Amino acid sequence: MISQMDSGNVVAFFRGRSILITGSTGFLGKVLVEKILRVQPDVKKLYLLVRANDVESATRRVQDEVTGKEIFQVLKEKHGDGFESFVEEKVCTLAGDIIYENLGLDSAKLTELSNEIDIIVNGAATTNFYERYDVAFDSNVLGAKNICEFAKKCTKLKMLLHVSTAYVAGEQEGLILEKPFLMGQALREGRHLDITSELNLIKETRREMKASNRCSEKTEKRTMKELGLKRAKHFGWPNTYVFTKAMGEMLLGHLRGDLPVVIIRPSIITSILKEPLPGWMEGIRTIDSVIIGYAKQTLSFFLVDLNLIMDVIPGDMVVNAMMVAMAAHSGEQAQTIYHVTSSLRNPAPYAVLSDAGHRYFFANPPPRAGKNGRLRRMRFFSTVASFRAHMAINYKLPLEILRLVNIALCGMFSRRYDELSRKYKFVMHLVELYAPYTLFKGCFDDINTEKLRITMRKQEDKNDGGYCFDFDPKSIDWDEYFYKVHIPGVVKYLCD
Repeated sequence: MISQMDSGNVVAFFRGRSILITGSTGFLGKVLVEKILRVQPDVKKLYLLVRANDVESATRRVQDEVTGKEIFQVLKEKHGDGFESFVEEKVCTLAGDIIYENLGLDSAKLTELSNEIDIIVNGAATTNFYERYDVAFDSNVLGAKNICEFAKKCTKLKMLLHVSTAYVAGEQEGLILEKPFLMGQALREGRHLDITSELNLIKETRREMKASNRCSEKTEKRTMKELGLKRAKHFGWPNTYVFTKAMGEMLLGHLRGDLPVVIIRPSIITSILKEPLPGWMEGIRTIDSVIIGYAKQTLSFFLVDLNLIMDVIPGDMVVNAMMVAMAAHSGEQAQTIYHVTSSLRNPAPYAVLSDAGHRYFFANPPPRAGKNGRLRRMRFFSTVASFRAHMAINYKLPLEILRLVNIALCGMFSRRYDELSRKYKFVMHLVELYAPYTLFKGCFDDINTEKLRITMRKQEDKNDGGYCFDFDPKSIDWDEYFYKVHIPGVVKYLCD
């Protein structure tokens, strides 16, 4: 590792580099692409691998879903009329997918890239907690394998950076270390996780469903979703997403050989704190569901212990850590894991978000506010048992009464009963998926990340050409961040 760096060293590292980025159409991917282009216009080329049928379609996706977004406004102002020509010069769009061998690229393009790429950033993933097992496995497990195999073919490669999640730790309590997963390791004691067997199980399940002509597309989707959740819980993970991300890490560690690999494990990623656009975000996270539901008055209660720590980290801090890690570990023949988290250095209880939200909407009442301009205060349940009891008394019991009335009246309320029953089951399903996060009792150790921070010389926020690579959660005033940045961002960018 470089003994000491500053922003200038990090910026200089990216000069003349060719970087392959997967997942550029996602929130974190956009923030990364924008930052590299903004701080180092002399980067040689950013190759963006995008899922599309052809290069033309892939290019349109990048224009619509990446460079056309608000986050690129600062860069557009900087380059003026030359913005499009700058992007055309620096960005090369590739039509492909990490789920395929050689990333779905033809042999000519594969040869070209293998001689050109200096850095690979794998941010592509499916993040749906309740994804189909086959879909999540393809992207999060086989995708990691395919990226690793491609990286081995790159003759100039300095670094493979893989974006994972801190929640591969499952529902562990106490201090969670920045440790790699070993092949076969399961979170449930006494279980051995065989990735090949899991792939064979998926194939066999698909084969059985195909053999059954009565299996509809809807049934197939439900079967594969349920299989993923079942297998995750069997091995000790709460959902398909973190289960498959953990398997992806295992394969990377097992297959990498001498490849320099950095695995970034962020916690819940929130809106941009500082640059280039404070409050900007895409995609609704768990905490944002609560904010939106409160603003629209469609959510009157939620399962969360306000005294527990919510581990969140702004998206720009995650990208700053990624870029510093790339510069620090370039050319090393090692694997390093970084928790980009906040629960150890600057813990924020859920109560901070709750109080900030209440004050913000009191001062800025949304259209759904009542006649007096005030919103009903949300009720929180700190245990699954208390939440289930509330649901049983206020929703399940009336639903059962409606069912009996419906039978007595020969199905007069069948449609209404079916609709409410679906909503009830959906809410209970969400609780099952979100409880591991809203009731999480672990604390992510970040000693590796702290060492990385120490390598950066102390500096003012505006230094080295005005570029900042701060990823220290201690610098965040959570109450101010939620009140002045994140909640206004949710209202502006996520509330339709």
